[in-house]
Amino acid sequence: MAERGRPRRFDRQAALERAMEVFWERGYQAASMADLTEAMGINSPSLYAAFGSKEELYREAIGHFSATESDAILSPLRAAATARAAVEGYLLASAATFTRPGRPPGCMVVMSAVNAVGVGDETGRLLREMRAGSLALIEERLRRAMAAGELPASLDPHAVASYCVTVQQGMSIQARDGASRPALETIARAAMAAWDGLVQPRGAAA
Repeated sequence: MAERGRPRRFDRQAALERAMEVFWERGYQAASMADLTEAMGINSPSLYAAFGSKEELYREAIGHFSATESDAILSPLRAAATARAAVEGYLLASAATFTRPGRPPGCMVVMSAVNAVGVGDETGRLLREMRAGSLALIEERLRRAMAAGELPASLDPHAVASYCVTVQQGMSIQARDGASRPALETIARAAMAAWDGLVQPRGAAA
């Protein structure tokens, strides 16, 4: 006979995946406990027992997103042969990932900048650090290209990386508003048309 009051067993990882999708689609504040428990297939006591609180669940969901969804976007920055190809691959991969069927549009981490109202200081700091991660990765790739002589020593890698991330974050918002993959790819290619001007030595002729 089952022990009285014993919580129903459930697949924690599958429940986390479903919670991630709710937060991704609705944001932290708009995702109610009823939304979460319904999607996860558990009751409130089981959610609190497994995850501690709504905010702790949100932090785990953000971590799960980063671990399972980010590599498709970031891998070109690690694998491409040139800095230009790395950045172009990053933007085109973002266009594809932000518009995948069966997933909420845009990037959960990018959208957390505007839809994570109500989180505590620790969660806010974590989100800022995660959003800064892409910038740091691009900047590191540019510095390697500078060291190899591919890009000029006068380049400001932080400024160029900030430009690339700003374009990508705008693409995420466009995706949330319904932009298609081809529309986002057009934005990415338009941004890359500015590449030569971004990386040419300061004072060089246009």
